Amino acid sequence: MQLIGLHFGAEVLLRNHREFGRARLQFTQDNPLWKSLEPEQVVWMSHGDFLPHPPADFIQIGQSEGKAISAMAHKSRPVFGVQFHPEVSHTQNGTRILANFAYEVCHATGGWDAAAFLERAIPEIQNKVGSGKILCGLSGGVDSAVTAKVIARAVGNQLTSVFVDNGLLRKDEAAQVAQTFGEYRDLNLRIVDARQRFLNRLKGIEEPETKRKAIGEEFIAVFREEAEKIGEFDFLAQGTLYPDVIESTSVHGPSATIKSHHNVGGLPDVMHMQLIEPLRELFKDEVRAVGRLLDLPPKILDRHPFPGPGLAVRILGEVTEAQLEILREADAIFIEELHRSGWYERASQAFAVLLPVQTVGVMGDERTYESVIALRSVDTSDFMTADFTRLPFDVLAKIAGRIANEVRGVNRVVYDITTKPPATVEWE
Repeated sequence: MQLIGLHFGAEVLLRNHREFGRARLQFTQDNPLWKSLEPEQVVWMSHGDFLPHPPADFIQIGQSEGKAISAMAHKSRPVFGVQFHPEVSHTQNGTRILANFAYEVCHATGGWDAAAFLERAIPEIQNKVGSGKILCGLSGGVDSAVTAKVIARAVGNQLTSVFVDNGLLRKDEAAQVAQTFGEYRDLNLRIVDARQRFLNRLKGIEEPETKRKAIGEEFIAVFREEAEKIGEFDFLAQGTLYPDVIESTSVHGPSATIKSHHNVGGLPDVMHMQLIEPLRELFKDEVRAVGRLLDLPPKILDRHPFPGPGLAVRILGEVTEAQLEILREADAIFIEELHRSGWYERASQAFAVLLPVQTVGVMGDERTYESVIALRSVDTSDFMTADFTRLPFDVLAKIAGRIANEVRGVNRVVYDITTKPPATVEWE
């Protein structure tokens, strides 16, 4: 909306009152964008600047609670601007607004679904790969599992999947991944124990971006070495999604880099293998829909996302084995209690974070000076925006009590109630 406003001669100003997160939008004019919608909608904002007036030949068609222009339309041309984010799941009827634009204004027909994606993706992979061999990084999460299955459907035994135990995984995760994915013969799974080399690489590193890029480079080095052991590989496959691309790079223009994902921000300039990322235009909910068509079970598809750099980005500051053990135990308790209370399935992603601070506590008759665990649980479908999960206090109290009592080195637990934006889902 601001770009369109500038193009047509309006000005964009900073305002003292920023709008981040949930807001109410009121329609001020009838418009094709609002077809079949109530005149007041819950939308998701993310801005600190605004248009004080619409440009010439435009009218305001929506405003926020703060009376700011939140939507405008050209008087005669099919040109529209909205200040909020209709594409995210937390805008109440954002999909309907986009559909109204597509169908009522552009006269488009909707034909995309998971089956259509597979129909397009499989021949594209086959054409790109030819008779080449593909090495796929398999983490055990939804994204890499669906990536591997799509590629296996396309090229069969030309695929070799590699699971790297980097020492940054959750409690018992390496054994669970080996057991689960070892049953899928078409994935041709190999397991690499690289725990010590990743810990060595991370020694002395505190800055988040440096950590992410170091881990990404080490992953590539492991894959290269593994490829040399097995034979020549032409392609490296990764489970990159569209939010990863958006947050890691400036895609078309001066968009900000929010953080580097290990699979899109940590690649070296010179690679001996070409990159193949069949899911890079999809969101998480779309990936799960594709996975269901590929007959992946719920225990894989319904699993909460886990970042490529693992627990390294949930330990703020330098990563050590002692800190990893503390965080693994705390995180395992959190997830166990969410499953037990029925909240794991209701949340989109939940995890624990180890903070680089110590607080005073009292245990028995002794004063303690120990670490703080932050708990994070969010609700979202696309991970472009997220709201914090309204966990019941009795569930939080039980989790906090267990962590403080059972995890040595922790005497305080806090719960993060910040939305995205202004925060991100992960802490680093």
